[in-house]
Formats: sequence, C-alpha cells, structure tokens
Amino acid sequence: MRNRWVATHMPTTLQGISNRARGNKQAQFGGLYRLLNVENLRWCFYQLRKTAAVGVDKVSFYDYEQNLDENLNNLVDKLKAKSYHANLIRRKHIPKGNGKTRALGIPTLEDKLLQLACSKVLTAIYENHFFDCSWGYRQRRGGKEASYRLSMELYRGCYGYVVEADIQGFFDNVDREWMQKMLCHKINDKAFVHLIMKWMRAGVLEEDSTVRHPATGTPQGGVISPVLSNIYLHYLLDLWFEHVVKKESRGNAYMIRYADDFVCAFRYMKDAKLFMEALKGRLGKFNLKLAPEKTGMLRFCRFEAGRDKAFEFLGFEFRWVTRRNGKRGVQRQTSSKKMCNSIKEFTKWLKESRHKKIRTVMASLSRKFRGYWNYYGVIGNMKRLANFQWRCTRLLYKWLNRRSQRKSYTWKGLLDMLKYFQVPRAHITEVISKQLMFFKATPEYVK
Repeated sequence: MRNRWVATHMPTTLQGISNRARGNKQAQFGGLYRLLNVENLRWCFYQLRKTAAVGVDKVSFYDYEQNLDENLNNLVDKLKAKSYHANLIRRKHIPKGNGKTRALGIPTLEDKLLQLACSKVLTAIYENHFFDCSWGYRQRRGGKEASYRLSMELYRGCYGYVVEADIQGFFDNVDREWMQKMLCHKINDKAFVHLIMKWMRAGVLEEDSTVRHPATGTPQGGVISPVLSNIYLHYLLDLWFEHVVKKESRGNAYMIRYADDFVCAFRYMKDAKLFMEALKGRLGKFNLKLAPEKTGMLRFCRFEAGRDKAFEFLGFEFRWVTRRNGKRGVQRQTSSKKMCNSIKEFTKWLKESRHKKIRTVMASLSRKFRGYWNYYGVIGNMKRLANFQWRCTRLLYKWLNRRSQRKSYTWKGLLDMLKYFQVPRAHITEVISKQLMFFKATPEYVK
C-alpha cells in the first residue's frame, strides 16, 4: 500500500494546485517548498531517465538508487537546513549540423531530481495560464502538431504576410532579475524561488575543465529549463502579442511559438512592419536580440504562390501550392536544409557503423527511419520522404560494399535484405483528428 500511496500522492497535490490556478487567475501560491519531501522526491526519482549522462559527481541513476532512502533523507535534511547548494553543470557541445554547436548543460543527479520536482509544480501553476500559441515543451504538443496548426491557420485565415523570427542565444541571455520577478508574480514562497535561482546561478564546467560563472542565462539541457523558458516567454512575448499587438493591428494577427522560435502572420503589410519594429524594442527591454539570419518578413498569400514564396518552421517548408483538385492549399515539406543535414548525419553514422554485424546495422537503421517517418511523415510530404529513403539506400549500398575488397551486395540483394529485416519504408504517419483540429492543452500531471 505504501508504494501505491507514494505513486499517487504527488499528482493529487499537483491537481489541487492546478484546479486553484484554473479557478482563480489572480491566485498566488505559497508553501511550495514543503512539497519537496521524501515521498514526492521518490515519486520524481523514478521518472528520471535511467540512462541519462552523469554530471560532475559521476553519480548515475543506479548508483543513487542503491541507498535511495538514505540519499533522499539527506537531501531533504539539506533543504530544510537551507544548506543545499547547486553543483557545477557539466557543459557538453552538441553539433547542430550547420557547422555550429549547441551547448547543453548536464546537472548532477540530485539537481536533476529537485529540478524535476520543481518543474512539475511550476507546470501545474502556469499550464492554465499559457496561451494556445505556445507549443514548445508542453505535454501532448509536438513540433509536427504545431506545424499542422500553423498550416491550417494560414489556409483558413485572412493573412497576407508572415514574419518568421528567432531570438539570438535565448537560453544564454535570459535575464535572471526578470526571471525572478516573473516567478514572484505567481509564487509567494521565497525559499522555493531562491532554490530555482540557485540553479540559474550555478557555475559551468567546460569541456576543457575550466569553470565559468555566467551573469545571464539558464543552462540549456537542465530539467527545469524548458518550463522556465516558457514562463519567461509567456510574459515577454505571448501576453504582449495577445493584449497589445492584436489590439493595435488593423487586420487579423496570429502567432505560434515553439520555445524561442516563433512565426507571426498578419493580414496587412503595415501591421507586419510595425510588429517587427516594436519587437526589437520589446526584446531590448529584456536584454534580448533577434537572430538576423533567421528573421524576416515574407509575402505569403494564396494569390501569389511560387517556389520562392516559402518559409521554414520546425524543420518544415511552408508554401502555397495548387492541389490535384485545382484548389490552393498550404503544403508542408521537409526543409531542404534539414534534409541535407540528415543525409550528412546518416553518412557519418554509416562510416562509423559499417564494420558492425549486419543485424545490428539493420536494427539501428530501422530506428532511424522510424523516427524520421514519425516526425516528417506529414500529409503532402511523400515525395521528400521517398527522396530521403532513396538517397539513404544509395549510401547504404555504397558503404556496405566497402566492408571488404570484394563487392558484398547487388541492388537486388540489398533490397531483399532490407525487406528481410523489415526496415520501414517511407510512409505518411500523420493522423488528423478532431482533438488536433480543436486542441486544448492537457495538464502535465495527467499521465
């Protein structure tokens, strides 16, 4: 009975917080720090990813689990005594595919555990306040679904211009003072807010073993970073667009945001230009800037379709096309840049894996294809999917035949082998449902 109580206690608490936040939009929440007790932390512990990379302390999930009760009690004692300190964050640079890298922060396991518990509390409070335009890092809201909602809005709405924008170095330039003010707007618990700010001020251990203490930003990769970024952008962008931009626009205005990447649509050019000018000032107030190479305005209208009339969002290209029935529609296709990067990554993987057993290579290939079809398998994208599969198959034929001096496979032999190992072929995976067409966010605690 004890294990069952532990598994359901935290969601019940979160549901109570969420119900109060839904019923009273002006409510403030106190007493949150006491939720970080042994029972709740144990419930969160078993939701951590068991194979996640270790932090600077080199403690893995299984190491911590061996003396779980003792470790949790010691952690709670440190929280009660206010002697808990955030550990250094191990920095890891991940290639982005365009020659650049993305810096990720890897906290220690105890930091991950506490961050997960705090992020669930924050989600229960703020999920009911987030607007429908926010799609990043929220349960049951993915990039593919966000791209569908954008295409349907552009198809059904009266829009003539699209503004695509991206905030330059958002996670590295989050203003901590503003972040604290935003949290205190809903949270009346100094100890809870102070704990969150400890993680934002934590030092960073670089790959060359040097330690930095950045004055701004939150480490991208931390468990709590996604919900903090949504809270920050909710006050910075979503509220401003909903209550200021829409009211001052002469025509229709629409925005969809996925993390710090967002697209806005306007009916009139004047509204779009005024928005771009106002956006610079709005971001400047929070010490942020737009990425110039990813920001611009485009004429996007059913009456002026063309190959050059396209923009990118979440790995897809959006453009007006003429369908088979003669009607115009908004088509989503895999971005050419994303496809090229995927081909490069696939080639790199083949070179590193061609010496392995064929069964192992085919299993990895199936996982890669399945993940690619699941995301990019949207309606209207079959040609790009087939092109990607054909290019990958040609690379597979080339590199598998270099396993030895003699040619190992003919084309027929390779295709028969792919069929034998049931490697999934390119296909459409998107299923449009009424729930997606009229989407309403579901709180994170419902699992």
